[in-house]
Amino acid sequence: MQIECYAQRLLNPFRGVVHTIRYQSAEAVTTDGVEWDIYVANDALLDGLGRAGRRAQISDIRYGHWSAEKGLKRGPLFPSDDFRRLEDMGAVVYEHLLKVHREVPFAFRDQFELWLLDRHDRPLALLHSVRTDIETDTKPPLDWRAGMAAQEHFESAAVAGLDEPAGVYLTRHVNDLASGVVQWFRRSDDGAGLGLHTLRGGDHLRGRVLEADAFPQLFISTAGMDEAHTRLVHDYHAWQAPWMLLLPHLDMAARGRLESCAFQQAELIEKHYRLYPIVLDRTALQAARVEAALIRSQPRKKSEAEVMPMYYIELGVSADE
Repeated sequence: MQIECYAQRLLNPFRGVVHTIRYQSAEAVTTDGVEWDIYVANDALLDGLGRAGRRAQISDIRYGHWSAEKGLKRGPLFPSDDFRRLEDMGAVVYEHLLKVHREVPFAFRDQFELWLLDRHDRPLALLHSVRTDIETDTKPPLDWRAGMAAQEHFESAAVAGLDEPAGVYLTRHVNDLASGVVQWFRRSDDGAGLGLHTLRGGDHLRGRVLEADAFPQLFISTAGMDEAHTRLVHDYHAWQAPWMLLLPHLDMAARGRLESCAFQQAELIEKHYRLYPIVLDRTALQAARVEAALIRSQPRKKSEAEVMPMYYIELGVSADE
């Protein structure tokens, strides 16, 4: 019996990490290390489809929701010819969850990365990541997005006075720097990337190897940007800091800067800190958690933006469509 435990980034925009326990077509997933959702899927429906089955979508069935505090709450039951098999898969994942839920964060396994390239064929912005070579035939949006939450909440003094949100401006600026070509890379443990197939041209780039420093560690390159636009990107990273700290590959200087920014966003720190691989300033982390507790103790009416979880799914039409 092979059970996989792994982490994968939520991208375009980067908005957190999902940790997964998977067995066959059943999985338990969490974005905070506390609340877990368990799903099963009837993968028998794909039998006989061959390569076409790669793109076929089968609906997930909710097996249940689990937390250490409240235990398992089962989802609705859907009796079918395959019901027992689906139940058995879900039970395997659930039993393993009980054993390993304290072991998060899991190791990242999404080493195949899709990058938007700049006009010099260098990685400009990360668009997508997957775990296997087979998954690189998916068709995600091929333009970079700052995200819906950024349009509502991200601000930067670098573009003060504009008649549009900073997130909208940043989205357009990054895409204006792109050549239009996007390329898949397989990243190795040392950070280097082997160039795989491209989209929108750039066939000659296949097979190249780029060293680790060619890939911006915070997923957007500022190479060639002037001071104001570099400041804009840095402000965006500061706004994203509570999510950025989930990444294991950050150098200590970058992690220290991001902690300073993240600890000013107490409620998001409280949500994500359990999945941080390293914390440099635990005193500041504890202070942020105390602040979050004080905020939660105050009665208030939640706005629509606050109700939307920060790991929302970004919806939109690809630039190719």
